[in-house]
Amino acid sequence: MEYHGYARNAGAVFSRTYPLVLCPKSRQSVRRGPVAARLKVLLHDKAVALQATLPTLEVMPDHVHLCVESDAGIAPATLAAPLKGSASRVLRHEFRPLRSPRPSLWSRSYDMGSMGHVSEATVRRSIEPQKGRS
Repeated sequence: MEYHGYARNAGAVFSRTYPLVLCPKSRQSVRRGPVAARLKVLLHDKAVALQATLPTLEVMPDHVHLCVESDAGIAPATLAAPLKGSASRVLRHEFRPLRSPRPSLWSRSYDMGSMGHVSEATVRRSIEPQKGRS
């Protein structure tokens, strides 16, 4: 049986897509050209390592919007911390202006929601207009 738009594993048919917003400490800018480009690569690579995908990823002036898609067996909270941690370590190592006495680039909190039966296209449409905002 085909389940359009759903994934399957050994024991479930599911759609696990979460909108996730990450904010740097003190809302410092991460939008700078090479920083934003590198951040996108780092987040995508870490998602693959976590067996997740990021169908939507937009770097805003002082935060990042992601759509995280994962297996039903992976708790959403276990995705945010490794995404933030690995990106913070590499960016702070590679981009001197991001170094500070703070232990991390990101704030401790994040915003992760549930999409329910809202399509990924709907989430994309809600993120797109925010690109032009400062």
